[in-house]
Amino acid sequence: MKLVYSLFIVFILSGFSMAQVELSVSMGIDFINSPSLYDYINQNYNQGEIIEGFNSSVIFLGEAGYNVNENYQPAIEIGYLINSYTLSGLNGQYEMSYGNMMFSIINYYVIAGDGYNFKFGGGGGLRFLSADEKRPATGIKQTFSSFGYGFLLRAEGNTLLGGNVYAKIGAQASYDLNGEPENSGTPLYNNAANENVDFNSLSIGLSLGVSYIF
Repeated sequence: MKLVYSLFIVFILSGFSMAQVELSVSMGIDFINSPSLYDYINQNYNQGEIIEGFNSSVIFLGEAGYNVNENYQPAIEIGYLINSYTLSGLNGQYEMSYGNMMFSIINYYVIAGDGYNFKFGGGGGLRFLSADEKRPATGIKQTFSSFGYGFLLRAEGNTLLGGNVYAKIGAQASYDLNGEPENSGTPLYNNAANENVDFNSLSIGLSLGVSYIF
């Protein structure tokens, strides 16, 4: 019994000694398509400048992962995406800006070598969106917020810079169901289409950053 117990302790300690923790921060560009939001802006405030297709936004990412074994790493990620649209017309300037706080759990398949690793995975989590709208002529800013969820696919590569520090490059595609933002219970409404506006979006993006693996 003592032998079994001793072998168990050795196994656990050896597992911890082989495990790796990976912390990373990065910044990137996401190209977003948000059809309901585009319809709202184009149908109500457009003065000839059509918003369509994929538009660029800035995203900041922080991630913590733990190598359970040689090829599997679960990770927790916090991201913050910033996007804005500004249109000028005869009645003044229309402004829409929003930030999306994103919490995700991601499962990676890891291929590691001497001084590098590649990770491929997917996951999802919660989304907390806050949007500020300033309509022309009024100059009044209103804040709308919503709660939703999203899913993502991710590919990353880390290359050793020195010590435990790695250069990181990533690519991802995501679909976020951000919901219909409200202000004090009143949703953002598209009078031209007679429907509430949602901020659901499809996006693809690239990011660069650094990782610390220990």
